[in-house]
Amino acid sequence: MQKTDSLQKRAFPPREIDATDRKILGELARDASVSFARLGEAVGLSAPAVHERVKRLKAQGVIRGTVAHLDGARLGKPLLAFVHVTTKGWGKTRALMSLADLPEVEEIHSATGDTCLIIKVRVASSLALEGLLSRIYDLPEVRATQTYVALSTHLERSPQAEVTQALEEAETLR
Repeated sequence: MQKTDSLQKRAFPPREIDATDRKILGELARDASVSFARLGEAVGLSAPAVHERVKRLKAQGVIRGTVAHLDGARLGKPLLAFVHVTTKGWGKTRALMSLADLPEVEEIHSATGDTCLIIKVRVASSLALEGLLSRIYDLPEVRATQTYVALSTHLERSPQAEVTQALEEAETLR
């Protein structure tokens, strides 16, 4: 069977994500391995129409990739922690960003508030976490860290396509 994704290269003009796109994205967020035929059934379109929409969403960068969700504990990394890093000056430096080269580092976020960076890590043990923290403290720009170890995870997922409009419309004063 011939792959057709690259046969016809045409630019997709940027456009707003509509309700059907959101349904497709919601289904893909739950199971990215679903066939275009099944996806079409779920959203009321033909498989080719869904395929075109998915290609457009990829071309626009809405779908950044397709990944497998791995089980950290079964991979030998049961300890999940969030490391808040306080730095001298701006928190985003080459040395700090190079921590992304470690497979234990899952996410790095610039933050506001009492910390400069929040780093999500998954490690094999408390000893491994201590080793990672040691690497962080070896960086001259680091002033302090606060580490929060997750006891259990109740929800972990990628961004969802749906939008709760009521959140923006809600009265914020109580």
